[in-house]
Amino acid sequence: MSLKPITVYGIGPGPNPWKVVMILKELNIPYIYKLIPMPDLKTEPFISINPNGKVPVIEDPNTGITLSESGAILEYLVETYDKQHTISFTAGSKDYFQAKQWLHFQMSGQGLFFGQAFWFTRFHPEKVQSAVDRYVKEVHRVTAVLDRVLEGKQYLVGDKFSYVDAAFVPWFGFVGLWKIDLEKEFPNVNAWLSRLQARPAIAEALKQKAELSAPH
Repeated sequence: MSLKPITVYGIGPGPNPWKVVMILKELNIPYIYKLIPMPDLKTEPFISINPNGKVPVIEDPNTGITLSESGAILEYLVETYDKQHTISFTAGSKDYFQAKQWLHFQMSGQGLFFGQAFWFTRFHPEKVQSAVDRYVKEVHRVTAVLDRVLEGKQYLVGDKFSYVDAAFVPWFGFVGLWKIDLEKEFPNVNAWLSRLQARPAIAEALKQKAELSAPH
């Protein structure tokens, strides 16, 4: 049975929707990427789709499900469409729960602190150096956690690539803002990201992200 395309609502440069695109591409699920202008996120009709007014959101015509929150979307996609566990793990197994652990760390650790560092570096209307320093320090700390965990390992969980590895990729696109030399400071993370970015599905998603983020 052929699948109908899943609609992904996102913005061009925003990292979180691209986690979703990477998993859709890994699972060969067709999708339509619908760009939402930033001013429209907190207004109708979008807030009827997601009352929180944030992206990503997916609408899946194959199941009738509309879902927001990137972590929840990734779990939904692999549990619904990865029955062979090519990029996920058998429900109830140790690896299944460890993948959830790292997904939660991505959202509450990497996503939160990288996001705040990005905001205070780029968008906050006043220069608040103490905030920049705090959050950039957290970027280093989160990356150091990953670097330690990846010592002697190719991937985070189960000795194979999984959806949770992909979840970390988009936010690392911003480390240049804070002059972090991943190769020198965090060699295990750097090698891991190189492996991930070499995967065709992830490379294609990053290419699409760059195209949609470029000035027109």
